Parts: sequence; structure tokens; C-alpha cells
Amino acid sequence: MFKINENYLKLPGSYLFSAIGKKVNAYSAAHPDKKIIRLGIGDVTQPLAPAILEALHRAVDEMGRAETFRGYAPDLGYEFLRSAIAGQDYQARGCEISADEIFVSDGAKCDSANIQELFSLDNRIAVCDPVYPVYVDSNVMAGRTGTYDSAKETWSDVIYMPCTADNAFAPELPGDGQTPDLIYLCFPNNPTGAVISKARLQEWVDYANRVGAVILFDAAYEAYISEPDIPHSIYECEGARTCAIELRSFSKNAGFTGLRLGFTVVPKELKCGDVSLHGMWARRHGTKYNGAPYIVQRAGEAVYSPEGKAQLKEQIAAYMKNAAYIFNGLKEAGYTVSGGVNSPYIWLKTPGGMSSWEFFDCLLEQVNVVGTPGSGFGPNGEGYFRLTAFGSYENTVEAVDRIRKLHL
Repeated sequence: MFKINENYLKLPGSYLFSAIGKKVNAYSAAHPDKKIIRLGIGDVTQPLAPAILEALHRAVDEMGRAETFRGYAPDLGYEFLRSAIAGQDYQARGCEISADEIFVSDGAKCDSANIQELFSLDNRIAVCDPVYPVYVDSNVMAGRTGTYDSAKETWSDVIYMPCTADNAFAPELPGDGQTPDLIYLCFPNNPTGAVISKARLQEWVDYANRVGAVILFDAAYEAYISEPDIPHSIYECEGARTCAIELRSFSKNAGFTGLRLGFTVVPKELKCGDVSLHGMWARRHGTKYNGAPYIVQRAGEAVYSPEGKAQLKEQIAAYMKNAAYIFNGLKEAGYTVSGGVNSPYIWLKTPGGMSSWEFFDCLLEQVNVVGTPGSGFGPNGEGYFRLTAFGSYENTVEAVDRIRKLHL
């Protein structure tokens, strides 16, 4: 008789955003007359930029002609896209990343889960707390996290790096006796919106090289950085090529949440002894993946065109206008808020000692606004709440005005 992967049975509850969706759908079904404003899941709302649409149309037309039809994509992705990425995302910032170190995929979420397949099950992971749930859940599925403590909501074999108001929601280096093998970092951070300086990130790179760890650096929100001295890539730091893998997404910088496109950078110098992780990821990619669609990769190429860059700059500015409105509006209303400056996420302390889910229910039922309970991101997220800037400006203004009218 067949057997299942029992690690899946260890996962507590359902995926965070699935749980939110069920709650919201149930409320909406019971109150069909209510206008619900969703500022929970980090999904974009602006339509694709004109330059991207034009590239899509051209590519679709190509697929309809025998002489320009494309079948399976190259394992790593098309050269035209990888060269654009290498040149504009990395080499233009002084990062020594070549096109053949870039692996194009259908999104950073998949890559952040799949990348752990390269590593032995006895590797110990370290994560920020609060943290994007996929990092931990994918390691639970693999059997790397030990046993679950339901009272503490932690896993025995996971090193949790607290991100609190006391450290500006940026983790400290692990202490003695807590040496990780794999370190998940995300900056600008999801969910807190926090960032770290280049000097601070350099400390992490130096630490990883010193202890023999690999940093899995999620830079999905780098396009939202507005302040100087905030690194857009970990490869801006000296020594990162021997200790870091970077994950990127087209979802938030170019609105590809529905198209699906991302990439992972694995430098050739990153090795375990004589074994190249670049070679391992290439083997995994070639075995388990048939490539992002040609038309989507052409759309990705348009992101780097002069027209595409100008149009996307305007879109990001619009989202950050929303972020500023949420941040300032809630701060004026007496809420303790952070984020929203280099990130489309606003992280707020729940009022009156309410739990994260109590505040979620309060917002949904009293003012029909949806956000994300901080506890869903980890124990140190309890007592906090995440709002996104990805709605329309009109809905954002209305949502903040509704929240300001709450008497808590």
C-alpha cells in the first residue's frame, strides 16, 4: 500500500491567505450588500503597463506564425531576458552577475520553496520572526523543522530571529550555540516593511562566510526602495558570491502576479566543498521545469525597456502614494506604524491589546476592511497587523477613513 509524506500532516492549520480568504468569503456571502476593501494579500491592482502589453501582443503574434513559433524555452530562460536582467539589475549596480547565473522561473514563491531541495535535511534553517510563511512551511514539508510546539507556535529545529520594535524589525546575528546552515532574509521585508543598510547586510554576508552558511535572500520588493544606502541586491556586498542565493520577482515591480515570472541568481563560486550549487540548481531546473512561457519572458524583457521603466516607475509611485496615505493617516489616528517608506507594506500595532485575529475580525465586521493578522507570520507578529498599498487610491483613502472612525 502506498504511503504519504507525513510531514504534510505536521503543518498547523491552512495556509495563512487561504484562511483569510475563507473568512472573507463567508462574511461576504452573509452580507452581500457590504463593500469590502481588501488590503490584505499583496496582490497588485493596476493593469499591465503599455510597453508590457505591446510586447505580449507581439509575442502572441509570433506564436501564430510557423517561422517565429517557439516551443520549449531554454532551461535557464531565454538569453534576451537573462542578459537584460544581468545588465540592468546587477551590472549597472556594480554587481558581478553574469547572464548564465540567472535562472528564469514562474515566480519567486515557487523558487523560495524549491531551493531548499538542494540542501541536506539535517541543515538547520534560521528565519526572521515574523516571516513570510512559505520559507518555514516548505521546510516543514521536507521534514527539516523538527517538532511543532503549538503553545509557542514554533518548530524545534528552526532558529527564530526576533524582529521587534526594539531592533527596528531587523534581526540580530544568531547567538552562540545557534549556528544556522541556511539563513532566510527578505529586505525590504515582508511583512514588516523594514529595511537594513548596506553595512548591516555586509555583516550578514561576513557572518555567513565565516560559519559556512548560505543566505537565501528574497529581494522581491527592491523596486520600492526610495532611500539611499539601502541595498537593492545582496551582491552589492563583498563576498556575497560565495554565500548567497538571491530570489527576485516580476510580480510587485511590474504587476506580473497574473502572468507569473521571476528568477533566482546562483553564483558559480557558491560551493559545498567541490560541489557547485549553480550546477545542482541547473540540474534541478532542467529535470523539473520546462521554462516560463515565451510570451511572458518577452513581457519581462519589456520591463527593462526605456518605456517600460518609465511606466513602471509611475505605477510604483502610485502604490507608494497609497502607502504614505495609510502610514500618515493611521499615525495621525494614534496607531503605532512602521514600514511604508521603502516597501508597499505598513506594519501596525493592534490597538487596545487586541490580538491580531481579533483586530482582523473587528476591521472586517465593523468597517469592512481586510488586512493580514501579524500572528500568521510567526509568534513575534502577534499584536501586529499588515496592510498593503496595492489597492486603488480611492479604496485606500476610503479604507483609512473607515479605520480612523473606529473607537477602540
